[in-house]
Amino acid sequence: MTVIQWYPGHMAKAVRQVKENLKMVDVVLELVDARLPESSRNPQLEEILQNKTNVRVLTKADLADPKLNQAWVNYYEQNGQPAIAINSNQGSLKTIEKKIKEVMAEKLNKRKEKGILNQRIKVMCIGIPNVGKSTLLNHLVKKNVAQTGNKPGVTKTQQWLKAGKTLQLLDTPGILWPKFEDPLVGKKLALSGAIKDTLYAKDDVALYGLEYFVENHSQKLMERYHLSDQEIHDTTVNLLLNLTKKFGFKDDYDRASERLIFEIRKGKLGRFTLDDIPEKQVTNNEN
Repeated sequence: MTVIQWYPGHMAKAVRQVKENLKMVDVVLELVDARLPESSRNPQLEEILQNKTNVRVLTKADLADPKLNQAWVNYYEQNGQPAIAINSNQGSLKTIEKKIKEVMAEKLNKRKEKGILNQRIKVMCIGIPNVGKSTLLNHLVKKNVAQTGNKPGVTKTQQWLKAGKTLQLLDTPGILWPKFEDPLVGKKLALSGAIKDTLYAKDDVALYGLEYFVENHSQKLMERYHLSDQEIHDTTVNLLLNLTKKFGFKDDYDRASERLIFEIRKGKLGRFTLDDIPEKQVTNNEN
């Protein structure tokens, strides 16, 4: 899949702003999409965040496989990375506050010893485009203060928001990285909505989506589109052609691909998780 001109100037600017503001915050919430926890992580963040205290927040957990949500949280926690999974549309302030206070326990105790009791914890929220940052922040502050939209690149500026009695949140624009080393990561991000829909070949992404659902959730695919056993086991290309006709789009494969992609994103084919937990860790979780 060829993705071109998708790293706009505001993303480079956002990286600079994050580096500048990092010294001002106590903790970072790194938001990732629960449907692709690793693929939706910006590899640049390791270098940017360095040793800053951070919590990995798996957003859109209501769209991801519920069993794998907890498995991914366990995986991160067992590897020394504090993590929680949440539904962005019903983000629990108490859950996030509890986790932040847990990872900041030592620093908060030092503040208490110095007589600093009511100072708000400054939190930076960071992640790739369309990972649910603004939606989550609006629920945390109980106001529509962060612009939202089911497309990447909605947040263009940084802003401070008060949440509850203890947190002060810094919203940041979504930041992608300049180049995908693995083409599969690009397809996963496109399927999830992290890349603008005008910047990739829709049939490539639709074929990837079909391949995934045939292999992992074939029953959901068959039920949604009334497919026979023979149809579901045909090649993915033929399956896409077949769906195009079922949708009534004649030979408009791009339109059929777009519909399929959007229905997958909206959860019409059920909850799913594209990223697999490393095999060794899966075994450890089961024991």
